[in-house]
Amino acid sequence: MINIKEDEKLNKLNHSCAHLMAQAIKHLYPDAKFWVGPVIEDGFYYDIDLGDKVISEEDIPLIEKEMKKIAKDGKRIVRHEISKAEALEMFKDDPYKIDLIERMDEAETVISCYTQGDFTDLCRGPHVESVKELKNFKLLKFSGAYWKGDASNKMLQRIYGICFPTEEELNKYLQELEEAKMRDHRKLGKDLGIFMTNDLVGKGLPMYLPNGYIIWETLENYIKSKERKLGYLHVLTPPLGNVELYKTSGHWDHYKDNMFPKMEVEGEEFVLRPMNCPHHMMIYANSIHSYKDLPIRIGEIARDCRFEASGALKGIERVRTFCQNDAHIFVTPEQIESEFSLVVNLILEVYKELHITNYHFELSLRDKEDKVKYYPDDDMWNKAENTLRKVLDDLKIDYVEKIGEAAFYGPKLDVQVKPAVGNEYTLSTCQLDFCLPMKFDLTYIDSDGEKKTPVVLHRAVFGSLDRFIAYYLEETKGALPLWLSPVQINIIPVNNEYHLEYAKEIKEKLSDYRVKIDDREEKLGYKMRESVVNKIPVTLILGQKEVDNQTISYRLYGSEETVTVSYDEFIKFIEDKIKNKD
Repeated sequence: MINIKEDEKLNKLNHSCAHLMAQAIKHLYPDAKFWVGPVIEDGFYYDIDLGDKVISEEDIPLIEKEMKKIAKDGKRIVRHEISKAEALEMFKDDPYKIDLIERMDEAETVISCYTQGDFTDLCRGPHVESVKELKNFKLLKFSGAYWKGDASNKMLQRIYGICFPTEEELNKYLQELEEAKMRDHRKLGKDLGIFMTNDLVGKGLPMYLPNGYIIWETLENYIKSKERKLGYLHVLTPPLGNVELYKTSGHWDHYKDNMFPKMEVEGEEFVLRPMNCPHHMMIYANSIHSYKDLPIRIGEIARDCRFEASGALKGIERVRTFCQNDAHIFVTPEQIESEFSLVVNLILEVYKELHITNYHFELSLRDKEDKVKYYPDDDMWNKAENTLRKVLDDLKIDYVEKIGEAAFYGPKLDVQVKPAVGNEYTLSTCQLDFCLPMKFDLTYIDSDGEKKTPVVLHRAVFGSLDRFIAYYLEETKGALPLWLSPVQINIIPVNNEYHLEYAKEIKEKLSDYRVKIDDREEKLGYKMRESVVNKIPVTLILGQKEVDNQTISYRLYGSEETVTVSYDEFIKFIEDKIKNKD
C-alpha cells in the first residue's frame, strides 16, 4: 500500500481532511476540543476531547455525513499568520492548543492557523485550496489515546481516516484494506488455531497451539536438515546470561535499552538474552581449534527476548520473545568469501523451494561519521565491506547500499521481502564480524603455529520462525501448502454406517501423513464446507463407489473438481506435491 506521509499531494490532502473531520465533529459536538491531527502512513487521525462522550460505531456515519455536507459547501481554506500572543488569545479557552502554543520557541513569533468557514485550527500546513477537494474520504476506525501518550493523562478519542483525490483511488484502497484484513496473520492465526495470546501471560508473548506447533516443527526440521547437509553443528543454549557476558560482547553498551531489566540472584546479575552470539562465542572458546577445524558452523533455533513497546507489538510478527533460526560460522580470513557465498546460496535455495519471489538485497554499511555507534577500526570496516561487495558482485546479485544500517560490530546483508500486504521488512540476514572474536579473545592455531583470531559470520535464513510463520500465513492467506499444513488430508465418509470402516483403512495406510477423519453425524455438504473453512489442502470423499472399486476421490482446496484415482496414484500425487512444496 502507498505511504501517505511520503506522497506530497496525498500528505496535503489528508492533512486538510483531518481539519474537515474536526470541523464536522465541532458541528456535532460543540464542546469538543482538539489535541493534534497528524498525517500517518495510512491516512490521518485526530485526538479529541469529547468530555464524557465516547465514540461508538453509530457515530462514525454521522460524522462522515457532516463532513460530506461541509465538503459540498466548498468553502476556501485560508491561511493566517498571527503572533504568539494573538494565538494565546485566540485559543484561550482550549487548554490543548494553549499547551501547544506555550511550548513553541519564543523566537517563533509567527504562528500559522487555517480557517474554513466557521472553523479555525492551529496548523503549520500546507493545505489544499478548498474543502471541495476533500470529498473522497473514509473514516476507518477509532480508539482511545492518552493525551501526549502518557497513561497518567486524560484519555482522548482518536479517530482515523483517509482521503484520496478520486473516488476510484479511494475504492481501490478500501479493497486493498479488505484484502489486508483477510490476510492478517492475527486473524488467520485465531481462525486456524495456530497461536494465541493472553494478557495474563503477558503482551507480546504468543503461545503456539497444536496446529501452530506442527508448522513450527516442520519448518525447524526443514531448515535444520539443510544446515546439517552443509556441516552445521546444532547446539542448545540458555535464554538468559550473566550481564558480564553482554558487557564483554558490547551489547550492554549498545543494546541495553532494547533488553529487559537485569535480575539480581545470589550476588550475580542476569538478563534475558536479546541475541545468541555471545553464547556461541563461549561454545567456540570451550575448545582449542586448529585452522584445519575451520570453518566451524554452529546453529541453533534459539529463544531470545527483547523489549518492545506495547504499541509496536503485532501478533507473532513483532513480539517480546521469539526464536531465531540462528547460526554463527567461525572462519579464517581466507574462507570469508566462500562461506559468505554458501550462506547467500542457501538463502536463494530456500526462497526458490518455498516460492518466495518478491524480495531484494540490501548491503548495510556503517556511517563513517558516526564515531559512537560503530566499533572504531577503519581497516576492519573497509576490509569487511569490500569483501561482502565482492561476493555479491561475483554472484551477480543486484543490491542497494544502506549507509548507517550496519550492526555496531560489522556490515551485513539483509534480504528484504515485500509481503502481500504492508511494508517490506527483513527476513534473512548475514553479518560479517571481526569485532566479537577479538572481544572474547577467540583464537585458532594457524598453519605457521601462531595464534590467530577467527572471523565470524552471523546468519539467519528464516530470521525468526515467528516472523516467518506470520509472513507465510499472509502470503498464502492461511492456505498453507501440503507439506506445511497442520492437517494435510481430511477424510469424509459419505455415510458413517457404510463407509467409515473404509475411511479408517485409508487413514491407517496414510499414517506417514497428517490425516484426520471427519466422522461427525453431519451432512456431507456441511463437512465439505468445514474442510474449506479450515483450509485443508486435500479432502477425500469416500462413498459406496470408492468402497466397491477400492479407489479414492479427492478435492483440492480452492477447486470444485473431484478426482477419482487408485490408492497408488493418489500416493504418487501427494508425494510429488510435498516434494515440490507446491
